[in-house]
Amino acid sequence: MKITSISVQARDKNRVNVSVDGRYRFSLDITQVAELGLRTGKEYEEAELIQLEEESQFGKLYTRALEYCLMRPRSQREMQQYLYRKTRPRRVKTGEMRDGVSTELTQRVFDRLVEKGYLDDQKFAQFWVENRNLRKGSSMRKLQSELFAKGVSRDLINEVLDQSDRTDNDELEKIILKKRSRYDDEQKFLSYLARQGFRYDDIKSTLARLDEAES
Repeated sequence: MKITSISVQARDKNRVNVSVDGRYRFSLDITQVAELGLRTGKEYEEAELIQLEEESQFGKLYTRALEYCLMRPRSQREMQQYLYRKTRPRRVKTGEMRDGVSTELTQRVFDRLVEKGYLDDQKFAQFWVENRNLRKGSSMRKLQSELFAKGVSRDLINEVLDQSDRTDNDELEKIILKKRSRYDDEQKFLSYLARQGFRYDDIKSTLARLDEAES
């Protein structure tokens, strides 16, 4: 069987359609064409074409997983969960059920993302702490809980938090100044702050200090 055409897709200039013996067979990322040595006129056995189809699946899944990473940094557990969903059967627009990809393929995608530096739990934890600091106040306790839920190890969480110059007092003051006016009931506000992971004594002392400063 012979490759009879390799044409750039109209909807995605980064992918090409590959035809074998005059009929469409599969698509590839344009970089895969060079890596795999594809060219018009080259002949393949059926087993080789099946392997190329697997490369097509890998290229599609890797691109989607990379886009998922680039939306914001992801922890390794987040990516594992994302890839696991790709192994499950899904219903397509026609209403038919389509099998998911193999676990071997998802593991290969995961390993490539790690190799390329797109999955790094230390960098993810640093991003998470810095992002919370910029967007809103968060207690150390809440940050620990959030990062642990994302699959980051406790040792790595502690290491990143130890390197941060943020303190619970600063974060608590930030939240109070931003949110206090939204609460008519002081007790409800205290409960809200406690749910953010701050200690009750710290909440009371910070509120008293800010009240004194305003008077």
